[in-house]
Parts: sequence; C-alpha cells; structure tokens
Amino acid sequence: MRMENAWADPLFLADWERALFLHFVVDPKELRQAVPFELDLWQGETVFVSLVAFTMRGMRPALGGGATRRLSAALATHEFLNARTYVLGHDGEAGIFFLREWLPNRLARCLGPVVYGLPYRLGHLDYRHRHEDGVLTGEVIARSGGGRLAYRAAFREENDRPELRDFLLERYTAFTAVGGVRRKFRVWHEAWQASAIDAVISDDSLLDRVPGCSGRGRLVAAHYSSGVSDVWMGRPRLA
Repeated sequence: MRMENAWADPLFLADWERALFLHFVVDPKELRQAVPFELDLWQGETVFVSLVAFTMRGMRPALGGGATRRLSAALATHEFLNARTYVLGHDGEAGIFFLREWLPNRLARCLGPVVYGLPYRLGHLDYRHRHEDGVLTGEVIARSGGGRLAYRAAFREENDRPELRDFLLERYTAFTAVGGVRRKFRVWHEAWQASAIDAVISDDSLLDRVPGCSGRGRLVAAHYSSGVSDVWMGRPRLA
C-alpha cells in the first residue's frame, strides 16, 4: 500500500509503538452534532468512537535542513491518546475524524492545531504496554477540565472478526476541523498486526471531555499492536 496522490507525499515520518485500541459503541445523535462529516456506520447502523493509546517515537521531517530537524527533535517522542470516530469525506473516502487528543508535549500542543488542525489537549499519560510480560495498563488524566481514563487488558485466546478489525484499524485518511476549517491528510504504513484483547476500564470519565460523547459509550472491542514503523504523515489539505 502506498500513498496514491502527490499531495500525500510525507511531510513527517515516525514510528507508532505499542498501540492499544478501545472501541465504544455510541449514540449517533449527539455525535453527529460534533462531527462535520458523514459518519461511517459499521454494517449501516453502528457508530464507533475509539480511544487509541500509543507512543510516537522518532518523528522527523521527510525533508528539510538542520533547523527543521532540530525543531522536530523537541516533538519526536511522547505518548498520545486519540479519541476518534469513523467518517466519510465528501467523495466517499473512508477515514477517521479526530474528536480530541491528549499528549504531554507543550510544543506539540501549540503546533498541532496550527499545522494539521488537530484538537490537542495537555494531559498526564502513563502507559505500561509491556506485551512481552503480558502487562497492558494505562492511565490518562486531563490537565484541564477534569477527566481520567484508567484501563488494564489481557490477550485473548481467540481473535475477533477480521472484517471488524479492518474497519476500525485500517484507515489511511484523517479528517480534522478547528475554527470552522476542515482539513484532511493521508498516512501510510504497513497493516496493523493487531490482536484482540479483553480490556477492563476502571475509570472512563475522560469520555465526558470528548465532543459528542457526554453520554459515554459501551465498550465492545479492543485491540493491541506492537506498532508500525516509518509511518508517513502527509501534508494537510482543505477538505
């Protein structure tokens, strides 16, 4: 799989490591008011919001001189928590829409909304995704507005339906909207090598801070992947 259009040539490269996905079924009524794109429904009726906890490592510009690389070094490695839903662009292109994202890096918090229109917020993120030892736990605390996510998970003996996993994980266009400006950018990476996991959430109050999810949601699936390397992140374009 490769990026198909010239505008999607990579702006940045990075590794996305030790990614844990929590998938919730939500009521579409409130969510539609928060998402300026058509919702992509699983089997024509189910609306998902997913929380994705991972570590970005080694982000660097695909091109650029020493000054650009020195700036990106300050952003290169830190944890993320993405809250996303599944949408269709105006031409029917399937992708994800970022509802909210938490990260600990203050510089990234400033630049992400400007460059990509990403809805960044600062948070305290503590992941212990040591799949080698069978340990999958994490905690995210918003630094403003309240809200916490705390979870633990274990690998399952059986995987779930591959078609559902692909619907939720294999997305290569991201849509954003900040200040009424709608953008999109493409990504490329090898397919996620993900396993189904059983997750237990002891605190999901952070979902109250996700637009369109004040009624919370019902956890129905979860996945874990050791990660993907050399992810291409394309240039943002108006959507």
